[in-house]
Amino acid sequence: MVTTNLLAGIAGYVGRPDAKGAVGVFCRPGNGAWQHVLSEVECFTVDVHPTNPEVIFAGTNNGVYRSTDRGASFKRTNFPDQGKQVWSFLVAGENPNLVYAGASPLDVYRSEDMGASWRKLPNPGIREHCTGPFAPRVMRMAQRPGKPGDIIAALEISGSMHTTNGGESWEDVSDGLIRLSALPGLGSKIVQQETAAEGMLDGHAIATSAADPDAAIIAVRMGLFRTANGGKTWENMQINKFSPTTYSRDIRVSRSDPKTMYAALSVAAASHDGGVYRSQDAGKTWNRFDKVQVHGTIMSVGLHATDPNQVYIGARYNGEIFGTTDSGASWQDLSIPVEVKDVYSVACS
Repeated sequence: MVTTNLLAGIAGYVGRPDAKGAVGVFCRPGNGAWQHVLSEVECFTVDVHPTNPEVIFAGTNNGVYRSTDRGASFKRTNFPDQGKQVWSFLVAGENPNLVYAGASPLDVYRSEDMGASWRKLPNPGIREHCTGPFAPRVMRMAQRPGKPGDIIAALEISGSMHTTNGGESWEDVSDGLIRLSALPGLGSKIVQQETAAEGMLDGHAIATSAADPDAAIIAVRMGLFRTANGGKTWENMQINKFSPTTYSRDIRVSRSDPKTMYAALSVAAASHDGGVYRSQDAGKTWNRFDKVQVHGTIMSVGLHATDPNQVYIGARYNGEIFGTTDSGASWQDLSIPVEVKDVYSVACS
């Protein structure tokens, strides 16, 4: 087994304002103990650079922090805005020095030096389709295979947006999601009563795959949905045929096999059950992958960069983190042993 460096991003931004515990980034090097390596900020996402595992990005409530020593320490980067929440990263497939960061309120930043410094791109100009307890967030960005400037993003409570020029301008591609909300079982109103499209606009993650290069799959409150035309139209992948829970928080594509995908499916944003499902045919069919009982919404799936047998999952409460090193045959409880707020992200290298 390849030695694993495991990381967790911890925050407590919404839902449990009185929750106690630590926030920031925890790192578990090899088979060692968890270490609290970044403590002064909340962390919404932690991402390992795909070609340089020494470099790790942390998206926080005060911009981008970066590690250049595999997570042993973090420093704030030359990020232009103070107090800006960063929720996602995308490293360009053709240029490992080119990195995008997605923020809340909606903005996208770009780095050309592997995350050391950043500049804000023109504001995407995406209108709010519904109101919520927080400003819309760029939760995940995915690049179209073979087309470096073609990027599609999942937006929490604002659907999706698409660019073909590397983020210099964006198109709102949420109308197709809104139309689907009129179908039976796809409407949802929880935090407001303006529109039943709230659930379809509640985007959490998005992924592309070389096995289906013209398509993207978005994970939203109501399930998994696929587009093959840059978001102009979306189709329901009907994950409810395979899973009793459909609240979709994460979707990841294996780096070793583009047909293999993992989806984190739970009951709701604040729940005490969920499962990870795996597809080995680019999303056509799914089967339960994990063999654990979580006690919080599964927020994140972490895939090892070079060892496809290693998969890690983070559940929201109690610092719950589980991992497999034998492709799901057995699982180990790797939970953080000190009191923390909410697990938002797990990553490994």
